[in-house]
Amino acid sequence: MLIDTHCHIQFQGFKDDREAVLLRCKEKDVILNAVGTQKDTSTKAVELAEQNENIYATIGLHPIHLFPTHVDEEESSFKSREEDFDEEYYSELAKSEKVIAVGETGLDFFHMPKDIDKEIVIKKQKEIFIKQYNFAIKHDLPLVIHVRDAYDEMIELLKTLPLSGGAGGGLDIKTKDKFTNGPLPTSPDRGGAIRGVVHCFGGNWEQAQKLLDFGLYIGFTGILSFPAKKTDPKPGENLAEVAKNIPLDRFLIETDAPYLAPQKYRGKRCEPWMVEEVVKKIAEIREKSVDNIIKMSVENAKNLFTKIN
Repeated sequence: MLIDTHCHIQFQGFKDDREAVLLRCKEKDVILNAVGTQKDTSTKAVELAEQNENIYATIGLHPIHLFPTHVDEEESSFKSREEDFDEEYYSELAKSEKVIAVGETGLDFFHMPKDIDKEIVIKKQKEIFIKQYNFAIKHDLPLVIHVRDAYDEMIELLKTLPLSGGAGGGLDIKTKDKFTNGPLPTSPDRGGAIRGVVHCFGGNWEQAQKLLDFGLYIGFTGILSFPAKKTDPKPGENLAEVAKNIPLDRFLIETDAPYLAPQKYRGKRCEPWMVEEVVKKIAEIREKSVDNIIKMSVENAKNLFTKIN
């Protein structure tokens, strides 16, 4: 069994052959976490999860959907649709037993609207992240955190989150056994841990250590398998260093499909079963067997996303 802890199987990129892709995932015994980015994709994720035994859903609002923003990526180009976080709407979705997390939510300083003051955008992103953080606590769900070009800013934002326990605050360290089989490292002045994962990690080891200190997991995608760029090798070297040093009980594997196909399939649409390539790369970097990394990745996913059977 493999668990792709972050994909978008409900996206339009799979509209023509979604059933065929899901069949390939079932044949390879892959469980999927279909992650929403706004109302419609969150709703579709829940619908697919309730129709398929091997699919679970994450619901939430992505930072690029807070303002109309042009998004140009290798795999797609579109203008995002503006939304606000509708707690009542998402509360209805959260009633489903197949909803395992809240997100993806976070900070994205890469995709910024060109016609809106940057400080206004950043302020809104932080406000909506905190709303979803509190929503996750209220519904006893972990967070799926998106960070792009904003790791230091996210670390500073996490420091401000209340960790006093209860629906309106954070998680007291006494409740940590609800979501992990072992102790979580915590900053000495915080007395708590944040339940969640920083998905598609792209920072350095120093930043990763600080995020781990909050109790967070780190998610690796097919980017880990990309060769370092000759013109700018540092990001690739940094990511490999994180994969080499991260505690083996604190990593997750993911694809972010239909985006970021691993190097073996570069240029093709990414599919959730390709998460096996992420496992192989981590095993290579850590000098462990593929079976060992698979076992750890499944345990870690179930420790964080406790509603996965």
